[in-house]
Amino acid sequence: MPLQLSNRVRALGKQAQDALAQQFAHIDEIAEINTQKVLSAFHTHKVSEAFFQGSTGYGYDDLGRDTLGAIYADIFGTEDAMVRTTFVNGTHAIASALYGVLRPGDVLLSAIGAPYDTLQSVIGITGNGNGSLKEFGVTYRQVDLTADDTPDLPGIVQAVQDETVKAVLIQRSRGYATRASLSVDEIREICAAIRTVRPTVNILVDNCYGEFVETIEPSQVGADLIMGSLIKNPGGGLAPMGGYVAGRKDLVESAAMRMTVPGIGRECGASLGTNRALYQGLFLAPHTVAQATKTAVFAAKVMELLGYRTSPTSQDVRHDIIQMIHLEKPEAVEKFCQGIQSGAPVDSYVTPVPWDMPGYDCPVIMAAGAFIQGASIELSADAPMRPPYTVYMQGGLTYESGKLGILLAAQALLGE
Repeated sequence: MPLQLSNRVRALGKQAQDALAQQFAHIDEIAEINTQKVLSAFHTHKVSEAFFQGSTGYGYDDLGRDTLGAIYADIFGTEDAMVRTTFVNGTHAIASALYGVLRPGDVLLSAIGAPYDTLQSVIGITGNGNGSLKEFGVTYRQVDLTADDTPDLPGIVQAVQDETVKAVLIQRSRGYATRASLSVDEIREICAAIRTVRPTVNILVDNCYGEFVETIEPSQVGADLIMGSLIKNPGGGLAPMGGYVAGRKDLVESAAMRMTVPGIGRECGASLGTNRALYQGLFLAPHTVAQATKTAVFAAKVMELLGYRTSPTSQDVRHDIIQMIHLEKPEAVEKFCQGIQSGAPVDSYVTPVPWDMPGYDCPVIMAAGAFIQGASIELSADAPMRPPYTVYMQGGLTYESGKLGILLAAQALLGE
């Protein structure tokens, strides 16, 4: 059945888009700068057809796989980087970094309150503890946000003075929290504050959803290691799986030993013909991220015109691709997600419903009709079904398709 939009919804979309010219121009400028950065790294490393061939078996001497890591290191301004399809998701990449850095008796400090839900099982905050950091003797502490949901710099400085704190974790995006996502400048400020009292403590940044939204990354302002998923921003919508870690060489090596086993590290890991998609996805990533960012801004404006509260607002500067919309009622959350699903290129006929997902402490509803399963760079929306009934939307491979998805969600809310 052809997509049908009411005249009222079409007019709503035009009103929203007409108001966003300045924001869209700013997003395009960032995409141009980041595209130049990526293209320059491709030229520096003389990317050629030979890099796309891949490997099988053990994966020894995979030139394309290893060079891609060097390209990521150049783009992110780090000593080293490892990009692998053997990371099953972003949580796996982050966990490998944490296990690589921490040892029994060490303390992991989260600088911005509780981390994202799936990482809490890794740490041992939730879940049965099987294989968690807690089970291995690592203690967890966190510095909660201030009353106005901003990082508590004095509290962070006080907490890191304990010499048993060996790693500080900073989560760039909001996750399912109501705080604002952190800008790179805010991460710079946190890193600088930590360095005043603990110059050598390891600072790790969960960089998911933030890559290429700004013109620099946390690794260029004081973070020792950054981690992320390839089926989010840096995969450009083409990477079929995987994740990355980038930063200090010794920390990348430590993460590699946890990704596989000590003594093998990153020497093994066949790319199985995925190199071409990873290279092409990275090349497209700055543009694709700009499309997703525009979609988020458009969503904010449309929902504001309908009377809903949003964060960031349509006028705010963006630091990741996530758009939070306060829908306030469970029925509204379901309608919004069903509208997003109806605009998907894949499984548009499916009706999303809340269900008990592994790693979450309440039912979660997810709308995602993606070419790559779970790819958050493709238009998707999800929400924990608990008060205040806030939906988190992200992605959009093209602004045009993202725009249609948002308007279908608005139409579902309006009952038209």
